[in-house]
Amino acid sequence: MQSLNQEIKAFSRNNLRKQCTRVTTLTGKKIIETWKDAKIHVVEEVEPNGAGDCGYVQDLSLDLQVGIIKPWLLLGSQDAAHDLDTLKKHKVTHILNVACGVENTFLSDFTYKSIPILDLPETNLLSYFPECFEFIEHTKTKDGVVLVHCNAGVSRAAAIVIGFLMNSEEISFTSAFSLVKNARPSICPNAGFMQQLRSYQENKEKSNKRDKIKELESDNSSKLVLADIG
Repeated sequence: MQSLNQEIKAFSRNNLRKQCTRVTTLTGKKIIETWKDAKIHVVEEVEPNGAGDCGYVQDLSLDLQVGIIKPWLLLGSQDAAHDLDTLKKHKVTHILNVACGVENTFLSDFTYKSIPILDLPETNLLSYFPECFEFIEHTKTKDGVVLVHCNAGVSRAAAIVIGFLMNSEEISFTSAFSLVKNARPSICPNAGFMQQLRSYQENKEKSNKRDKIKELESDNSSKLVLADIG
């Protein structure tokens, strides 16, 4: 205890190492925060290379990569949906736009369906499935090619396509996700959408089990009737 008391008495602020914090604001301005005389002092840091105005790295390149899920089912970003050469290259006839605030550009060239979906974990994604699936199925019956897109082609559109495959192909979430991921590696549905897709699989499995039980019960009833007649 005596040693601790001696350390406390010998303590001096002057012996502390000066600390500073570098902060980059959203506008890209770099500042240095330091403590002096019990106050925070802020000094702007000038970059020698004259970096850009943004506090993050801007990617201004167009994302024209289109994921081919099926010959008639494509997944991409708004960039692909707004590039006529890309659309013609993939022989697109229908476009499902699930973005918010993204206009449909070539109204006289393609059949559009706009269903604005917010890319938020709490968005009820499953409520949009029937309308989206109907449009995709309609395109297939017309021997067309549908591009499903949102803003980046990463979360909303990807989740819709995954759900469609789970429903139409009767495959698991894992299998559907892998198919879409292989076709467009950049996909990353938000956590809420991922959970809803897993729940969608569970509900489908429960529904299939109920249907099988009903079929068995119906078969058993028919056998009993035939046995009584015999």
